[in-house]
Amino acid sequence: MSELEPFRVRIKVRHYELDSLGHVNHAVYHQYGEIARTELFDKAGGLEGELRQRGMAPVLLESHIVYRRELRAGDVVDVSCRTKFGDGKVFWMDSDIVKTDGTLSAEIRCTLGLMDLNLRKLVAEPRKRFAEAGLDVDLLGGAA
Repeated sequence: MSELEPFRVRIKVRHYELDSLGHVNHAVYHQYGEIARTELFDKAGGLEGELRQRGMAPVLLESHIVYRRELRAGDVVDVSCRTKFGDGKVFWMDSDIVKTDGTLSAEIRCTLGLMDLNLRKLVAEPRKRFAEAGLDVDLLGGAA
């Protein structure tokens, strides 16, 4: 995994994820993105340790998806995840859902924030807060 090669998780489409048209239900694509985000956070140090002790957790603020090609039962996909930090209170985690034959099925762009769980407000500089809590922000892929 590098800037050229983002974090990926492999997922096999299950029959119960299909809609009445025989392809993956629209909401399941969002679930696949959530799986990739969660797995990346786990690999970077987890969200239940020092970050939770400091009373903070990431929160999804917006999710936008562009569907490119349908997925059907038995398809196997790689779901990527890349994190981008800026100067404010939000950061972005983008995912591509790609079949193993290279076909791009969907693109997901999520806006997130890091919430103070006691104040119920977003905190400034989420990248810095993740690093202070021991998460590997380089592994998350977010440049300062």
